[in-house]
Amino acid sequence: MAQTNAAAQAVSNVFKTPELKDKILFTLLCLFIYRVGAHVTAPGVDVVALTDFFRNQSQSGGGLLGLYDLFTGGQLSRATVFALGIMPYISASIFVQIAGAVMPQVEKMQKDEEGRKKINQWTRYGTIVLAAVQGWGFALFTESLQGAIAHPGFAFRLETTFFLTTGAMFVMWLGEMITEKGLGNGASLLIFFSIVERIWPGIMQTFRFVTTGAIGTFSLVVLAALMVAIVAAIVAITMAARRILIQIPQRTMARGRMREAARSFIPLRINTAGVMPIVFAQSIIVVPGAFAQFSHNPTAQRMAELFNPGTVWYLIASAILILFFTYFYTSIIFNPIDLAENLKKQGGFIPGVKPGAKTAEYIDQVVSRITFPGAIFLTIVALLPVVIAEAINVPFAFGGTSLLIVVGVALDTLAQMQQHLLLRKYDGFMKKGRIKFRGRQQTSSGF
Repeated sequence: MAQTNAAAQAVSNVFKTPELKDKILFTLLCLFIYRVGAHVTAPGVDVVALTDFFRNQSQSGGGLLGLYDLFTGGQLSRATVFALGIMPYISASIFVQIAGAVMPQVEKMQKDEEGRKKINQWTRYGTIVLAAVQGWGFALFTESLQGAIAHPGFAFRLETTFFLTTGAMFVMWLGEMITEKGLGNGASLLIFFSIVERIWPGIMQTFRFVTTGAIGTFSLVVLAALMVAIVAAIVAITMAARRILIQIPQRTMARGRMREAARSFIPLRINTAGVMPIVFAQSIIVVPGAFAQFSHNPTAQRMAELFNPGTVWYLIASAILILFFTYFYTSIIFNPIDLAENLKKQGGFIPGVKPGAKTAEYIDQVVSRITFPGAIFLTIVALLPVVIAEAINVPFAFGGTSLLIVVGVALDTLAQMQQHLLLRKYDGFMKKGRIKFRGRQQTSSGF
């Protein structure tokens, strides 16, 4: 009862903080505009034919189009003006991150304020190019569906490319506005909202399956228990971190002498890569099926059948790709050399480890060790729904990828809200007003 009252008081404190209240209202306004765009269909497309195709795809595993449709909240299957969603912007951002890891010039620009502004501009230009390419590809794809387009041709492709590219740029602008003036990471929140808005229809569909006998009561109970367990595991792994003890000598103001070093910790997250390894792996694993669909080659079709979701080869290939991309993406977004240099500049050190190169080597070894259980966890989260769907004959699979995104973004947004409340000396949502990584306050991170 006391915890309930404390939570209610924390919620009321949100609206007592003018700055936080304005950020929340602005974010909700942007999400409302994004939702309105979900009902504006691009001209010239038969939405019924397109929706039927995606429904058949979802029953056979979804593939890359199904994953993309998940991140856009079903807008791709409805051919709305926001059909591409925020994904072109995220893809462009990932390309820039990879460029920073392999090109010293870009890496140097990422450390400078003016350089970051120029990189952000490059990211916007890359978003336009990717959106145009994806828009043109979507136009060709819809033309390949029988009865989906009344008047196919160059004019339709150009028109569709224009509308989808314009919509993607507007969604990118919404995401940047949320990040700048709202609450949380804009791109992450748009994907979060797209996934969450499909939860209620999914619940209703589940109950329809139960009433028609497609899902038994026992299967439903098992599925619900597994979802609760997976959500709890995702929360635990998302917040888990390996803490490295550091000491920073402090100088007294009176005599200028060094006093006992202050102790602190560097939290290294177990799941540093987030959901991106699953996204990369699923994007590659569906390539044989996509190639077979457009080429109609018998050999390609036989290869695609080997990698259909639920097959042994699909599970093996997915596991290998997720493990690989977990280490690959972690190496891109986490630089132990920069961390060691910053620690050295502050006069800090890890007890028993020499500053500089030895510190970077030690941190890299720790990250490599804790990344392995994180990679195993991501593999289980990604593949368990597929295995469960096959084992208990469920006609759909609950998404481990979507659960990872929803939980991660929710925790990050909640952490930002608590920071605003604590600055105003209000109690937060959790005990002692903090969300912790096993003893250290959580910092916000993007998608």
